[in-house]
Amino acid sequence: MSPASSPSASPKSAAPKSMTGYAQAHIEQNGWSLRVSVRSVNHRFLDLHLHLPEGFEPFEPRMRQLLRERVRRGHIDVTLHFEPAGPAAVQVNREVAEAYLRIAEDLRRQFGMKTEPDLMALLRLPGVIATSGTLGETGSEDEQERLATEVAACLEEALTRLDEMRRAEGRLLAEEMSGRLVHIAEKGAQIRALAEQSRPAYARRLEMRLKELLGDTQLEPARLLQEAALLAERSDISEEIARLASHIDQFQKLLSVAGEAGKKLDFLLQEMQREANTMLSKTPGIEAEGLAITDLALEVKSEIEKLREQAQNVE
Repeated sequence: MSPASSPSASPKSAAPKSMTGYAQAHIEQNGWSLRVSVRSVNHRFLDLHLHLPEGFEPFEPRMRQLLRERVRRGHIDVTLHFEPAGPAAVQVNREVAEAYLRIAEDLRRQFGMKTEPDLMALLRLPGVIATSGTLGETGSEDEQERLATEVAACLEEALTRLDEMRRAEGRLLAEEMSGRLVHIAEKGAQIRALAEQSRPAYARRLEMRLKELLGDTQLEPARLLQEAALLAERSDISEEIARLASHIDQFQKLLSVAGEAGKKLDFLLQEMQREANTMLSKTPGIEAEGLAITDLALEVKSEIEKLREQAQNVE
C-alpha cells in the first residue's frame, strides 16, 4: 500500500451506473397524447412495476421485455398516461350496466335483501363508463398496433434518458467512493509503517514474556524459536495489510469501467471489513503503536461502512 499504488481520487469517465434516476418521454399525434415516466431506485434484483391505464394491459409484456433488455438491477416504476388531444366524451355502456343490475337483482331476491342498487357504485364498476380516447376507442387493430409501436418508442426514449441520468449519477458516485478509497489506502500505509516500527519492541517483549512463562524450564533453542514464531504470528498483520491493499486495487478497477459492479463491490467491502476486524483483534497489547493501529483500523472500518452504503446504489 505504497503511495505509488494508492488509488486515484478521480476515476476515468467510464463508471458503473447508479440505480437512482427519473425520466419521462412524451408523444402527441393521431388525436391523442402519450406520456411515459420511469422512476428507478436501488434494489438487489430487477423489480418491475408497471402502472397502465385501463385497456393497455395487452402492451405490458412488450414493455416488460424492453425494460429487461435495458435495465439490469433496481426497483423500476413505469407509469403510462394516455389522453385524447381534445375533450373526452363519456359514454355509458348500457348493456354492461343492465347485466350488473340483473345480477344484483338475482342476489337480492336469493338472499331476501331489501337494499336497492347504489347508482354511484354501479357507475364505478368496470366497463360501465367508457371514455373516448382510451385504447378501446382507437379504432381498428392496425390503429391499435400503431399505438403499441408508439408506446414502445416512448418507453425507449424514456429509458434512454433514464440511462443517461443513471450514468451521470454513477460517475459522481464513483468519484465520491474513489475519494474514500484514497483515505483508506492512506490509513493502510500508516498501519503498515506502525506495524514495522513495532516489530523490534514487540520481539523484546515477546522474549520477556516467554521467560516469564517458562521460568526455570529449559527448552531447546529450536523449540524456543518455534514458540516465539507462533506467538508472533498471532500478532502479525502484514498479510491483512497486503490483502486490504489488493481489495482496494480491485475496487478501484471496478469503479473505472462501465457495467454491473454493485454485487462485486459489496463482496470486496465485506472482505475489506474482515481484514480491518482481524487487524483490531491482533493489535491489543502492543503499547503505543498498537493503540495507534487500533485507532487507524477503526477509521478504516468507518470508511468501509460509508462505502457499503454507497455501493448499495450501484447497479
